[in-house]
Amino acid sequence: MGSVYIFSDYGKLGKKEESLCFTSYDGMERRIFLHRTDRIIITGAVEMSSAAFRMLMKHKIDTIFLSKNGKFNGKIEFQEGRNVFLRKRQYQILDNEAVGRTLAASIIHGKIQNQINFMQRIGRKKNVNSIDAAIAGAKKCLDDLNTANTMESLRGYEGYASRLFFSVLKQNISPDWARFAGRSMHPPKDEVNAVLSFIYTLLLYRVDSYVEMVGLDPYVGYLHTLSYGKRALTFDLMEEYRTSIADTLCCALFNLGVLNKSDFSICVFSADDDNQPLDTPVDVQESTVVTESAERISGVLLTSEGLKKVSSQFEEKMSTLIFYPPTAEKISYQQVMIEQVKHFSRVLMGEETVYKPFVVR
Repeated sequence: MGSVYIFSDYGKLGKKEESLCFTSYDGMERRIFLHRTDRIIITGAVEMSSAAFRMLMKHKIDTIFLSKNGKFNGKIEFQEGRNVFLRKRQYQILDNEAVGRTLAASIIHGKIQNQINFMQRIGRKKNVNSIDAAIAGAKKCLDDLNTANTMESLRGYEGYASRLFFSVLKQNISPDWARFAGRSMHPPKDEVNAVLSFIYTLLLYRVDSYVEMVGLDPYVGYLHTLSYGKRALTFDLMEEYRTSIADTLCCALFNLGVLNKSDFSICVFSADDDNQPLDTPVDVQESTVVTESAERISGVLLTSEGLKKVSSQFEEKMSTLIFYPPTAEKISYQQVMIEQVKHFSRVLMGEETVYKPFVVR
């Protein structure tokens, strides 16, 4: 069982016998056997037949729709939150600021510790004073978490530590052509941000599926502010994996030569809607100018081939075995996520006292 990715420039998803069949714009067909499929991720424009939709409902295959720049467009999901007692406890904690703040502090602690560990690995290779300064600043943020008495101060330390981390991350990208001038989104302004944004999206909806599987309400979180339609808890619980999975994978894709210049293009969007490009993509090699105006904004996107490379490597990373301290054994990152979500639910229900985020040494 696994994830199926469809990267399309106006293809069609239909039914063929007892399977789905994706037909691309050039007439190429691809069969999708649903008994082997957990979820389908569609990036780009796809027309779906009613027969295909009924097949998805019959087999309860969650389907995620992303724009060409990896932005979330929508989701068909079939999980039902039946654990009413767990969800009731989630809602009760919303009114208990001290408990919510403790949970948020644990999540931030894990995220910053993972960032520190990765910066230390970078520092051992680069030996640059600015890296040591960033590590020292992040360690101070860890200490300050212990005395933070408001949620806003916790978020402030998390944000500052992240800025320090991204100032170091750019020093760990080897190819000269791979630009990174700090985190940018909607749309990403350079090659590294294009990869980060796409991996973060894949990571978010992988965590989201496990949150729903356990029976938690993905919209009720504590670190991220509540907002209509925002999956706050999913954003909370993905934080401990941003560096251990997404940031490290992003660096490896560039440094190991998996990605090259031809895997990126520059597109122009409406400033009001960065979902679909206004103009035909331009090769990054031909133009490196990312412009903005009141009506138009340009960004760097992965090409279809680039998206395939990143998604393939992401799935490989998810199946990688890593030591998991609570069970004292090696399990996959995917299984780590499931175990951590279960651990979080037990903490909510009072079966365990402290949430311990997953930290990679």
